[in-house]
Amino acid sequence: MSVYVALLHHPVYNKRHDIVSTCITGFDLHDIARSCLTYGVKKYYVVNPMPTQRQFAERIVDFWSDEEALEFNWTRAEAFKLIAIKAELADVIAEITEAEGQRPKIIGTSAKPQGTISFKDLKLDAGDTKQSYLILLGTGWGMTEEVLTQADMILEPIIGEGGYNHLSVRSANAIILDRLLGR
Repeated sequence: MSVYVALLHHPVYNKRHDIVSTCITGFDLHDIARSCLTYGVKKYYVVNPMPTQRQFAERIVDFWSDEEALEFNWTRAEAFKLIAIKAELADVIAEITEAEGQRPKIIGTSAKPQGTISFKDLKLDAGDTKQSYLILLGTGWGMTEEVLTQADMILEPIIGEGGYNHLSVRSANAIILDRLLGR
């Protein structure tokens, strides 16, 4: 079984429900890559249509890819090997399909109560399955309906105590990976 993660910066909503592109952050690159490496994710895609944003991310990835970075902080450098920068979600799906020989099952995520499958029912077992999975994470105020309709299933939201439900994407990713791939 192969699991991939894609962090989408477009098309996502802002708080007024406008469709926007969000900016890539260094924290998202570092922290999500480290969680992905911890849980055996095959590749972590950062998806942004803006060339200057992709260049920004590529500069950070390049920094952590040389021998000096490996000596300075080998654990972070190892995690950065998982990152691939793409312009569109279609590019991600095409690359995974080519590498795996079949289209991955796409798992959408949302903080809104629109999930179609529970963590328990989806828990990914690394057994004999040849199926690959692509977990989509959104930035801003979430992925657009257009993106979520491409998903084969949508995970239930992460629910804590009280009514507040707005985790950082880095925190949500770590919880999702632990619930789906953790022991």
